[in-house]
Amino acid sequence: MLSDSLVYVAGHRGLVGSAVWRALLEREIETVGWSSAEVDLRNRDAAFDAVLSARPQVMVMAAALVGGIMANATHPVDFLNDNLRIQTNLFEAAHAADVERVVFLGSSCIYPKLAPQPIPESALLTGPLEPTNQAYAIAKIAGIEAVNSYREQYNRRWISVMPTNLYGPGDNFDLNSSHVLPAMIRKFHDADDVVTLWGTGTPRREFLHSDDAASAILHLIEHYDGDQHVNIGTGEDISIRELAALVAEVVGFDGRVEWDTSKPDGTPRKLLDVSRLKGLGWAPRIGLRDGVAATCEWFTASRQPPTPASP
Repeated sequence: MLSDSLVYVAGHRGLVGSAVWRALLEREIETVGWSSAEVDLRNRDAAFDAVLSARPQVMVMAAALVGGIMANATHPVDFLNDNLRIQTNLFEAAHAADVERVVFLGSSCIYPKLAPQPIPESALLTGPLEPTNQAYAIAKIAGIEAVNSYREQYNRRWISVMPTNLYGPGDNFDLNSSHVLPAMIRKFHDADDVVTLWGTGTPRREFLHSDDAASAILHLIEHYDGDQHVNIGTGEDISIRELAALVAEVVGFDGRVEWDTSKPDGTPRKLLDVSRLKGLGWAPRIGLRDGVAATCEWFTASRQPPTPASP
């Protein structure tokens, strides 16, 4: 159905939204999107005006306030309220505009801190959340419930997907708000002799390149219509300490790594069970090392001053 649709990508300038946008353009699918400066999705009237004016057949909800442990722990009210507002406004606007397919992007942080590993979709709401990002997780859980409620009450063919930790071109490399992998890339890139990283390095995490996430999202739009949210990931994880060694090698850093154990580790392990997604015929294509190398290249290039125009 995508080939005949207008697709609205909410958050098309963010990490995953921009990847979805690129994938749609590669397939010559008609797209529409607005920056946050053009349309503040926290404002109900603005969201309604945008969606009703475009009347897309498909909406990918990649717009969100996101951040790492420090950002979530410092600004939980913002992460709760902003995300709830964005989601509610977009859901209501999509319903008013009769959008046929909506894909809501959640996060693997919706699962309990001590969920079984790998984490099946059925683990949702079976235990306490990780405290450092609980507000954000609750907002995303509310989004899943909203999708299921619209499906039940209005027979909407809307779905929810839960990506694992994403990275890639266009990521946030601000050390005050970024996630672990882009923060590492920046730290190792900028360091001379010593890099200090949070925690013990023992937690294990799964990482998926944003272009693979976009591929999975488009695959699910065309091949899935169920009321169970779907995990998106690689099915493989790596310790933070091993990840640090990989990034250091790719960047070419040969100094010393120190671990600040006064800082939190977060969830001990977070690996998604992606058997449902693989059963639908999708698998990732970008290996972690290749993906990190490409992201490092993008980060380095993005910091170069523009070439002066010829006279």
